[in-house]
Amino acid sequence: MPVASAVKDQIQQIGGGFMFSREVKAFSALVGVPGFLPSYTRGRAGVLGDVDADVVSAAFGFFRPEGVRAAWESTSSTPAAKGAQGYLQACEDFGRRKLAGFAEVERLSELLQIVVSTADPYGVPLFAGWRALAQAQDAPARVLHQIQTLRELRGGLHLMAVLASGLTPVQAVLIAGSPLMPGADQARNFGWPEPFQEITPELKGRWMQAEALTDELAAPAFAALSPEQAIELPALLSAAHAQVFGPAR
Repeated sequence: MPVASAVKDQIQQIGGGFMFSREVKAFSALVGVPGFLPSYTRGRAGVLGDVDADVVSAAFGFFRPEGVRAAWESTSSTPAAKGAQGYLQACEDFGRRKLAGFAEVERLSELLQIVVSTADPYGVPLFAGWRALAQAQDAPARVLHQIQTLRELRGGLHLMAVLASGLTPVQAVLIAGSPLMPGADQARNFGWPEPFQEITPELKGRWMQAEALTDELAAPAFAALSPEQAIELPALLSAAHAQVFGPAR
């Protein structure tokens, strides 16, 4: 299995895990606007700068633009750079809590950094923005930052692949859902109004095509790994995933 495909679930789930953590809840309280989407939007997209909400929607892709605008503008009292730094701090602190004692954390960071530094930023502004943030000195924090950065890489590439496969963002959300909820619930969370269209086998086929294209687009970032490293990285990410989502810590 290609490395990009072998690690996508671990990156997606670990990178998304911190967004629902106690660390992010503390960040949300500092932003001062209730609800998940306002602090999520200000934190995740803060790397784009103090831009118009249309720029954030263009980068997010899978969220209804009207909801993104409302969330972005409701948190305008928090400068974008401060939002990005606060979200990064939450990400790093989640890593420090969850990966404390993970024996291979330094090695995992080394391998992730090869991929992060090799990847091209073309068409993936959130990846470029997260990569530009300063990395922590300690490996547990650094690993979560690197994973979140690679999550943005795949997310941006997947948006391009979805569009190239003839799907709309809301169709992709309805098909894919998330590990936590089916597609219709995810679409509601992303702000899309009902009624939702029926997802046909033909549309599912297009989504599978988009998934394969995403793997293809992501592959060059992993090509710098040696054959041995290409085996090692999925194993280490699987072990890290087990620790992150193991007994509460």
